[in-house]
Amino acid sequence: MTQITPDIVREHGLSEEEYARIIRLMNREPNFVELGIFSVMWSEHCSYKSTRFHLRKLPTKAPWVLQGPGENAGVIDIGDGDACIFKMESHNHPSFIEPYQGAATGVGGIMRDVFTMGARPVAMMNALRFGEPSHPKTRHLVSGVVSGIGGYGNCMGVPTVGGEVNFHRSYNGNILVNAMCVGLARADNIFLSAAKGAGNPVVYIGSKTGRDGIHGATMASAEFDDASEEKRPTVQVGDPFTEKLLLEACLELMATDAIIAIQDMGAAGLTSSSAEMGDKGGSGIELDLDKVPQREANMTAYEMMLSESQERMLAVLKPGREAEAERIFKKWELDFAVIGITTDTKRLVIKHHGGVVADLPITALSDEAPVYERAYETQRPKSGQPKFDAKKSVTDSLVKILSSPDMCSRRWVWEQYDYTVMADTAQQPGGDAAVVRVHGTNKALAITTDVSPRYCKADPFEGAKQAVAEAWRNITAVGARPLAVTDNLNFGNPQKPEIMWQIVAGIDGIGAACCALDFPVISGNCSLYNETNGEGIHPTPAIGAVGLMANVHRMATVAFKRPGDAIILIGETRGHLGQSIYVREIEGREEGAAPPVDLAAEKKNGDFVRKLIEDGRIDTAHDVSDGGVLVALAEMALAGNIGAEVGVAGETPEAIPFFYGEDQGRYLLAAPPDVADKIDQEAEKSGIVVALLGKTGGDKIAIAREGEVLLSKLRKAHEGWFPAYMSGEEVPLTN
Repeated sequence: MTQITPDIVREHGLSEEEYARIIRLMNREPNFVELGIFSVMWSEHCSYKSTRFHLRKLPTKAPWVLQGPGENAGVIDIGDGDACIFKMESHNHPSFIEPYQGAATGVGGIMRDVFTMGARPVAMMNALRFGEPSHPKTRHLVSGVVSGIGGYGNCMGVPTVGGEVNFHRSYNGNILVNAMCVGLARADNIFLSAAKGAGNPVVYIGSKTGRDGIHGATMASAEFDDASEEKRPTVQVGDPFTEKLLLEACLELMATDAIIAIQDMGAAGLTSSSAEMGDKGGSGIELDLDKVPQREANMTAYEMMLSESQERMLAVLKPGREAEAERIFKKWELDFAVIGITTDTKRLVIKHHGGVVADLPITALSDEAPVYERAYETQRPKSGQPKFDAKKSVTDSLVKILSSPDMCSRRWVWEQYDYTVMADTAQQPGGDAAVVRVHGTNKALAITTDVSPRYCKADPFEGAKQAVAEAWRNITAVGARPLAVTDNLNFGNPQKPEIMWQIVAGIDGIGAACCALDFPVISGNCSLYNETNGEGIHPTPAIGAVGLMANVHRMATVAFKRPGDAIILIGETRGHLGQSIYVREIEGREEGAAPPVDLAAEKKNGDFVRKLIEDGRIDTAHDVSDGGVLVALAEMALAGNIGAEVGVAGETPEAIPFFYGEDQGRYLLAAPPDVADKIDQEAEKSGIVVALLGKTGGDKIAIAREGEVLLSKLRKAHEGWFPAYMSGEEVPLTN
């Protein structure tokens, strides 16, 4: 047996204090297998030891929330006995080391989180962050990640319906790959992971266990350095065809009443699934590793317990139902084995080769895991409004912005995904939110992922508020009622007080926005230590959100539909240029205050717009976000291939702040003139700031006193960057 030394303890990511705590909890020193189990269960990735104290502040309840945080995924009631199950998780470090398999297994893992709850996955989303395009690794990483997401999702037959792709130098050494899965189930048939009772069989189902992914959870809880490429063996290898079989087999078993509890083997594999199931059920679990299906010879107990081989599940069945379950899994050509039993000891006991190789109190792995209230240093948010050259051409700037890496069309990305499979995708990628019909009904789910890291870097509190508000706005803009969010908190090293402040402020911002918008957090993921050689990423608290559309036939899209429609701006425009795309892309600077988020105005404006869509009065809407009014207008024109004539309105006479300011809580609508006049009057009566900007028509965007630009020129600029970049053409150093 390997002797435990201080060096081995450090290699397992445990501090001296944490190791001493383990000894106190066990009343003895752990052996090597037990040390490995503690190392993964107490890792940041599994225990959330730096964030758990603050995450408790988030609002998680609402009448429509059936299951909040703490399970594999969250569950909301969407009426008619239907439930929506969703979650978002990260696979950042693996995707940087091996982009195809890192992204692919991230997709596979989040799908298992959803279908282990009893849901059939119906949609995938993602939020991707890469380094600057000119960095030597970026093109390779983009190619691998997009291929991995498409390869796994397409093989599973689940549509990937949208997401985000952005570039910034802060991600040069640590990209972000956040994957979100949305599934549908019956509300009275949700499966949980609590292994209640003693004497129940514990069964292993899915693929065989190999040596891939060992220490994956520990790697995900540490910073990168120049030697990180050597961690390639800790990246799991996925097989979507096996996962498809596993999905169908699990759903078939779930149609019986044989299951007491079920959990996917994600981070930390057998260790986390067994320990978490026992802890939630208040029971103990005894496993015999000799019965675990293995694809490699001479695997040790340590390797089997820490392996993160993919496409595996652990379930607890009612006694006597083993043969029935085995028949189902053998039919689907999957491994099935009874590998243990539940007990009343509240201990995790691991046997191998006839002897006990680990014997631990389950609560020591969960409830007794460290929870840190880490010190943080409040930083002064960036302030002020940046200067700009008022003589620069508004239309030339529009062309340049639309052709920039962050603002160009993502068509190259989403055309590699099968976004129409299952035949329920009602709105293709490129709009404000994806819309997926609830099969066989007129209901639909609206789905989005959002965050603006440059805002969060300038002011983590306001930036996190804005991420929630934009998700709420995107769902509203298609005509759906926002119901709940899942978060993916991507930050640097929490042991640095300035980073811990970003985390605390970000969580507080999410909480403030979710409370004000009645938008509870029902699931989520924390990904910390996103640093390379001591340099952290921009704080990136990604928000995934779902809303419900009562009638999919009254759905708004961003495309202009008719010439002669009036263009209506909802919400106040003050011309906020701080941290804007305009200042970054045109003036070449990243500076100023993040835009403030007035949550009361956000809700008032959004509720007004949604009612217009629900009542069938408007069919064209777009939220105003990155790039401001003129970028939103151009996107609407390009989507519908109809131009527009507009001018400055309201109390912001200068063209650049008016057209490129990123004030929040705003929407652009288009409607026939008589409808627009009534909307204008109703908005003013409701105390909502409204302005009529102009009308649709023609083949160009014409701006009063500022010039015009053909849609054909805008389209070439907008569509050209991504294909050119991915084909290997040189691009300028940006952001």
